[in-house]
Parts: sequence; C-alpha cells; structure tokens
Amino acid sequence: MRYHVQIIYLLLVLLLTFSCAGNGREANVYLSEADAAYQKGNYALAKLKIDSIKILYPKSFDEISAGFALMQRVRMTENRRNIVFCDSMLRENYSQLHEMITGFDFVRDDRYQEFGEYYPKVFPHRSSLNKNGLRSGVREKGALFIESILTGSTLRHNKIRVTSVDGSFAETLAVTSDGLNYRFTTLDKTYEIVRYTGNDENGVAKFIYTFQDQSVSVHFIGNGTITVSLTDAAKKGIAQSYELSTLLLNIEQLKFEKEKSEALIRYLESKEGKTNS
Repeated sequence: MRYHVQIIYLLLVLLLTFSCAGNGREANVYLSEADAAYQKGNYALAKLKIDSIKILYPKSFDEISAGFALMQRVRMTENRRNIVFCDSMLRENYSQLHEMITGFDFVRDDRYQEFGEYYPKVFPHRSSLNKNGLRSGVREKGALFIESILTGSTLRHNKIRVTSVDGSFAETLAVTSDGLNYRFTTLDKTYEIVRYTGNDENGVAKFIYTFQDQSVSVHFIGNGTITVSLTDAAKKGIAQSYELSTLLLNIEQLKFEKEKSEALIRYLESKEGKTNS
C-alpha cells in the first residue's frame, strides 16, 4: 500500500514538473513575441504580450521578471519618441502662431493680469461698443471668450442664441455671475455686456466659424428677446479667435504631454539607478 502511495506521489511530482516546464516554454514564447514587437516599434502589442505573461502564467517568475525589465525599456523608448513628436509639432505650431497673432492686438495690464488677452484687429475691441452684437477674444493660454453687447435697452439678457438661414442654431448657457454679466450707464446710453467662456460659451464660436460665410442672426435673451444680424467683421473676428484658441490649446496640450513624458523618464531612470546600486 505504501509502495502505491509513493508511486502516485512521484507521478504527481513529475506531472507538476512537466506542467511547469511547459508553462515556462509558453511564457517564454510570449516574452519573445513582446521583444519582437518592441524591436519593430509596436509598443502597444509589446505591452499587451508582457501583461499576458502575468495573467496566463503567474508562476513563471523568470519570464515575469524579464517582462518587467522589457516593459521599462518599452516605456522609456515610447516616451522618448513622444518627446520627439511633441517637439516637432510644437515647432510647427509656434510657426503658425507667429504668423496668426499678427492679426491680433495683445493686451495685458501688469497691475492685475497675470496673463493677457488677444483681440482680433478685424473687429477692434474698444470700438465694438458702438453697435449691438458680439465681440471675441482669446486668453493667453488659449481660452476663448465671446461677449454680447446690447445698448439702449433694459432687456437684462444673460444668454444668446445664434442662428443661420437654414434654422441651425447654437445657444450659450445663462450667465449670472458678477463680473461676467454686468451693466453700466453713461450720460446718454445704457450698456449690457455678458461674457461667455468655457462651458457657458457652449459651441457658439464654432457655430459662427462654420457659418461665417452665411448670414447669422444673434438673439439676446432676457426679459424678452432682441434679434440683430451679426456683421461680417464680427463673424470674421470670432472665426479668427476660434482658430487662435484651437492653436493655443493644442500648444498647451503638447507642452503638457511633453512634460508628462519627461517626468516619467526621470522616474524610470531613478528606478533603474536604484536597481543598479
């Protein structure tokens, strides 16, 4: 009886040994495939293969360890490539920016503004108070804003809708906060000015950019509704502001992605230094 038990035990040991060896060979296939994908620059496939080793063969410790080292190289190379890409795109975008900002006036008051604002020259900001309509600008970091200006009225408007001739429209959210929705009176006229930015702007600038070659009406919405046609100069100014905002936001995103990759490389290098020490 004892003899039979020993035979069964030996068989189980042999079965387990062969099973582990088989798992090791299969795990090594995944590791080789991951390395081949890395050499070809297919970093997504390389990371997928490495992750699969941990999931499918959790006891293949040597292969898992080698996969971890390969993953570090993949991440390092991937982020170095990303930095090169960001630098290339930044050079191109800055070249476009240098040309684009010639059509804007840059204004910043050092006394209370950390960042300035760009105003399209085609629709001068200060003279825009002379007519009911819209004006636009772009913050230095890329945030676009639109201001609705209504004179000689007590409508107390807090949002606008813009419509095209085919009935398409876009509408801002209501703005009620102090500083973005304000009114004042001069000796001969009353003014209402509302600024829409971020979520409040709600795609109005993109709409005007899309329909800039068509007639666009502006509806001031408050206690009632007043409708005027948007001038060609105002449409062009908003379209230019939309393009500048898009470019500046792209630049800020590329800078962020580059800084993120640089930070990750520093982290990987620090871990590599600790491993070698």
